[in-house]
Amino acid sequence: MADLTQAIALIDAANAADPTLEEGVPAALLYGQRMTAELERLFPEASAVLRIAARGQHVERWLLPRSAWPEGKPGYLAWRREQGRRHAERVAGIMAEAGFGPEDCARVGVLLRKEGIKRDAEVQALEDVICFTFLRWYFAPFAATRPQEEIPGIVEKTARKMSAEARARVLAEFDLPEDLAAAFHD
Repeated sequence: MADLTQAIALIDAANAADPTLEEGVPAALLYGQRMTAELERLFPEASAVLRIAARGQHVERWLLPRSAWPEGKPGYLAWRREQGRRHAERVAGIMAEAGFGPEDCARVGVLLRKEGIKRDAEVQALEDVICFTFLRWYFAPFAATRPQEEIPGIVEKTARKMSAEARARVLAEFDLPEDLAAAFHD
């Protein structure tokens, strides 16, 4: 029998090995917890597979550092694709260990590889949760490391990934300067 609690615990155990600490907690573990909190807030009726995908979005991400890939956009995109493939494979294995069947294990791969974004409601829900997590917890520290002229483009790219409903919710929940808020208007 499929056990959601066991799958989440196995993802957390894997992410507890992250050597990078954030607020005294392994960074990947904290990220997964934040993803779950945003998912529960935004999509309280989410399926078990979507809940697992959100928690496992960055499972063991530190094992494949960005620095191991070429600089520039092509290197970044290749690294992201490989991370998505690895996360999908790892989380599917965890789900199988927790008693989930092949169909659910395959489905989590679709979500984590973001296949069908803008067309598949669960893939889009996961992307919306990722964007909210980024905006709420990671945008300000990330923006502080980037040249100021890059910030509007980063915000625009984030907004483009989101559903119309999520963009509207960003406008309602975040106090953004008008130049950045413009990216979230339809």
